[in-house]
Amino acid sequence: MPATYQTLLLSEPADHVLQVTLNRPDVANALNTQMGIDMLALFDGLCADPAAYRCIILTGAGDRAFCAGGDLKQRQGMTDAQWQAQHLIFERMVRAMVACPIPIIGAINGAAYGGGCEMTLCCDFAYASDRARFALTEVTLGIMPGAGGTQTLPRAAGIRRAKEILLTGRPFTAAQALDWGVVNQVCTPEDLLPAVRDTASRIAGNAPLSVRQIKQSVNIGMQTDLASGLMFEIEAYNRLPPTDDRREGVAAFNEKRKPVFQGR
Repeated sequence: MPATYQTLLLSEPADHVLQVTLNRPDVANALNTQMGIDMLALFDGLCADPAAYRCIILTGAGDRAFCAGGDLKQRQGMTDAQWQAQHLIFERMVRAMVACPIPIIGAINGAAYGGGCEMTLCCDFAYASDRARFALTEVTLGIMPGAGGTQTLPRAAGIRRAKEILLTGRPFTAAQALDWGVVNQVCTPEDLLPAVRDTASRIAGNAPLSVRQIKQSVNIGMQTDLASGLMFEIEAYNRLPPTDDRREGVAAFNEKRKPVFQGR
C-alpha cells in the first residue's frame, strides 16, 4: 500500500488498528474519481496483506459529513463512457471493501448519502453520531444505487424497509438507522471515535486468525443454506486448532494472564 493518498488520511490510533479518514471536507467528503482510486488501492493492499492490521476504522474528516455520495460537480458534463469508466472504479472499490478479511467498523460522523450510505453498509458494522443522516437518493437523480446499496441494505434492514428507503430516496436519522439495523450504536459527536476505537481495540486484542475466520464464516454462511453454512464453519474452525495462537490462548487462560497473539 502507498504510504499516503490524495484523498485519505491514515493513522494508527491503537495497536494493530488502522483509521482511514475520507479527507475532502470542503466538499462533504464527496466521492470523486481520485477517492475511488485511493480506496481501491488501499483495500486491495489490505486484501493482499491481511496481517498488516487487525481492525480498520472508516470515518470522515470534519463534523459535517461522513460522505455526501458521488461528486456530482465532477460528474456534470461527463460523457456516458466517462461516467461508466468512473463507476467501474467505484464498483471495484466496493468489491475490495467487501472482500477485505480484516473487520471494518464505520464511525459515521455526519451525513452519509448515496455512496456514503453504501460505504457504511459495506462495513462489518458501524456506530453513528446522533447528528448523522442517511439516504440513498439515487432514484431522485435518474439512476440507482450501484455501489452495493440494493444488496447490502436489504441484508441489514430487511427487504421491505430497504425498498421503502431505496424507492423514496427519503433521508433517515441516526436513531432510525439504529432501529432498522443499519448501525449498531448511536453516540454523541464527542463520544463517537472513542467508542469506535474502544471496540476496535477489543477486536484487535483477540486472536487475529480467529477474527478473520469468523468474519469469513459469517459472510459465506449468509450467502448459502444452513447445512452448507455449518459445513463451511467447521472447515473454518479446523484451521485454528493447529495454530500457535490457539495454544497461546489456552495457556494464557490456565496461567490467568492476558494472551499475546501473534497471528500464527
